[in-house]
Amino acid sequence: MNTPMNAPQSFTLQRNSFGRLVLTDAAGVAHDNVIPVRAFPITSPDRGMSLVSSDGHELAWIDTLDQLDAPTRALVEQELASREFMPEIQRIVSVSTFATPSDWTVQTTRGTTTFTLKGEEDIRRLAAPALLIADSHGIQFLIRDQKALDKHSRKILDRFL
Repeated sequence: MNTPMNAPQSFTLQRNSFGRLVLTDAAGVAHDNVIPVRAFPITSPDRGMSLVSSDGHELAWIDTLDQLDAPTRALVEQELASREFMPEIQRIVSVSTFATPSDWTVQTTRGTTTFTLKGEEDIRRLAAPALLIADSHGIQFLIRDQKALDKHSRKILDRFL
C-alpha cells in the first residue's frame, strides 16, 4: 500500500506521450494518470493540494505551490487550468428581471457572458465576502469580494440576497 509523501522533492512529475501526468515516487515507482486536487479551491487555491492516482489514492501532498520547482509547478498549474472552470464575476452589467428565473449579463475574468439564474437559492454565501452563483447549466461563477464590485453591481446583487 502506498503512503502519501509529504516532501514535494521526494517525487518527480512529467507528462507521458498521451499528455497525462506521471508521478515517479522516491522508490522509482511510476504512477500514471495523476490528478492534482485542491483542498480549498476558492478560499486558498495555492495551499493544500493532493496529487492522487487514477483510483483516487493520495500519492503526494503539497502544502503550497511555492514548494515546487518551477517545471513541476508549471505542470500542476497547467493541469488544474485544464480541469477547473470557474469564471470570476467582475461586474454585473444587467439582469432581465428582479424575479427568478432571470437572465444575467456579467463581465468575468473569461469575458462577457449571459446566464440564467433559476432561483435565489443558487447564490451561495462562502467565507465572507465571497459568493458562488450557479447558473441553470450548473456552471459556477465566483464573486470573490462582493464589496469590491462597483455600485451598480452591488445594487443588483443586493436585490437577490
